[in-house]
Amino acid sequence: MTDQNTMQLSIFLPQEVFLGPEDIQSLQVPAVSGALGFLPRRLDCVVALTAGLLIYRDMAGKEHFVAIDQGILTKAGNQVNAAVRNAVAGSDLGELHLKITQQFRNLDEEEKKVRQVMSQLETGFVRNFEQLTQK
Repeated sequence: MTDQNTMQLSIFLPQEVFLGPEDIQSLQVPAVSGALGFLPRRLDCVVALTAGLLIYRDMAGKEHFVAIDQGILTKAGNQVNAAVRNAVAGSDLGELHLKITQQFRNLDEEEKKVRQVMSQLETGFVRNFEQLTQK
């Protein structure tokens, strides 16, 4: 239940709803023009987000941290929606740092596998092309 002193935050990823809607008191986001803060009665707007740390305070006053990739944020009335490419949440900054480090390790391993497969495909293509041109 929202009132004039509350906002509802939702965070969307391309493949799923990451968070929300969640009632919050305040929000701070990394934007192209610098960090921006939001309170419930702020004017409606659209903001281009950069990679960084999104921080929100829930109704109990507890801070929550979400590392985000680039995206877009809209505020209309008490609804705040952020659509980002990737997000990782943590209850404290240390935990969040560990989660992000692990996620980047996994991405690096996946990239290596993709590069290896692409290299094999390119090699096969070149061999097949050479065979076709020799006939």
